[in-house]
Amino acid sequence: MPLSRIVKVADAKEIEDGKGKIVRVEGLMLAIFRIKDEFFALDNSCLHRGGPLGEGELEGYNVTCPWHGWTYDVRTGSFEVIPPLQVRTYPVRREGESVLVELEGSGSG
Repeated sequence: MPLSRIVKVADAKEIEDGKGKIVRVEGLMLAIFRIKDEFFALDNSCLHRGGPLGEGELEGYNVTCPWHGWTYDVRTGSFEVIPPLQVRTYPVRREGESVLVELEGSGSG
């Protein structure tokens, strides 16, 4: 069973409500989004052509890739047109002013 670890990715004040931030953590590029006082994390790479989701426009819980307009639900990672297509999401929590993401160990990968 892979080990998971909790990693600080940002201070809450660094991410404005309704906005995203791209962070690099342990070799991963993640898009962190804030909606009111909730935070969400997913892979920063759009399934279509790898566009930077963290630079996309957030409307409600949906982020639109800035390159070609693919839209994903930040809560589930589901692509709006074909929901079974998903970008990977990560559990997020806030402790004080720290935004923490749970990463799963992958062994030798």
